[in-house]
Amino acid sequence: MGQRLLLLVTTCLWAISCAVPHHASSRDGLLRINLNKRSLTHESLAAAKAARQHGALRLKSGNSDSDIVPLVDYLNTQYYGVIGLGTPSQNFTVIFDTGSSNLWVPSSKCYFSIACYLHPKYRSSRSTTYKADGENCKITYGSGAISGFFSNDNVLVGDLVVKNQKFIEATRETSVSFILGKFDGILGLGYPDISVGKAPPVWLSMQEQKLLADDVFSFWLNRDSDALSGGELVFGGMDPHHYKGNHTYVPVSRKGYWQFNMGDLLIDGHSTGFCAKGCAAIVDSGTSLLAGPTAIVAQVNHAIGAEGIISTECKEVVSQYGEMILEMLIAQTQPQKVCSQIGLCLFDGTQSVSNGIESVVGKENVGSDLMCTACEMAVVWIENQLRENKTKELILQYANQLCERLPSPNGESTVSCHEMSKMPNLAFAIANKTFVLTPEQVLFRLQRIS
Repeated sequence: MGQRLLLLVTTCLWAISCAVPHHASSRDGLLRINLNKRSLTHESLAAAKAARQHGALRLKSGNSDSDIVPLVDYLNTQYYGVIGLGTPSQNFTVIFDTGSSNLWVPSSKCYFSIACYLHPKYRSSRSTTYKADGENCKITYGSGAISGFFSNDNVLVGDLVVKNQKFIEATRETSVSFILGKFDGILGLGYPDISVGKAPPVWLSMQEQKLLADDVFSFWLNRDSDALSGGELVFGGMDPHHYKGNHTYVPVSRKGYWQFNMGDLLIDGHSTGFCAKGCAAIVDSGTSLLAGPTAIVAQVNHAIGAEGIISTECKEVVSQYGEMILEMLIAQTQPQKVCSQIGLCLFDGTQSVSNGIESVVGKENVGSDLMCTACEMAVVWIENQLRENKTKELILQYANQLCERLPSPNGESTVSCHEMSKMPNLAFAIANKTFVLTPEQVLFRLQRIS
């Protein structure tokens, strides 16, 4: 059966088909994992940002053969739930992460990492179903790494017992993310293709052990700040009470991450240009923010008035080469060849623009690489303004303003919440349909504690 992603953006519900056959053991057939919610404050933002960088969403359905796991929502940035390891069960709070594929928790043999002293540790000597493996391994995330060794034991997910699951006992956690995070470990829901040590993801073990009837797992994220439940993760179905409207399916374009092809990103109905002919995108439940190419993020920041760090290289390119770029585009020069013909890039557009969703902010590359990237972004911006029939002065002024809206090195930008009512909507073109997000759905509020 082909793999498909189910996207229903406006209701905070999405589902991923994972080829899981029959039979469930829960009392109503649904495997549920619950979520909780907390408000976002300046004091806790660092923890949320750290957890978000590790990579790094539930329901009762008419289907009687699904299992649901309750999730906890922390600051609208971490959604996590509880699983059990071993017999008797040792409980751990984990992030359910479609951006990775391994299961890991802290090990009782972790002696030299602060994070291991702040979270529960798995003790193999206390489990009657433990089986030794011993193979060493390491996983590197965006803000740090964990290392340890593989073991095998039963995993309790909701009401289901996944037998003899291969997982990692972490003996070293090298990032502050794991110290500040509200989670103990990570349960990866990606494809086996990106699994370290070729360990089968938990969902694949469910498939092989025929624990569920339907080949779907789904997330519901509860954005109601007053609600006790943060949401649910459901294996084997979807809860019709948590969504309305028709589902939209998009094929998985590349197995590893849950990757698919998307179309343009629109700001107040206007194209941002970069993905007009398509882009690769992934659905990542372990990441709390929308991420995209710097050329698009700068346009979004400009449209909503967000503040970022001024890029000297970007302004220099617009100042010295802006008119030349404009003239070359008017002369029908292929956009992907403009920067190489000017001499700022070594290749015909293959170095940066064609790399899809990768952001250059925060890279260690300097000098000519940054000038090349700035040039390619300027080409996208100027080409967009030409389509709008703007004058040369307005086009160059707009490009210069976008340089000032480039995100900070950590990728974040801020905007006044008082201006939210004046901000434009964002829209994503996916599977020939347009999904609109309002400013309230795109931004999250940072609350101050006096």
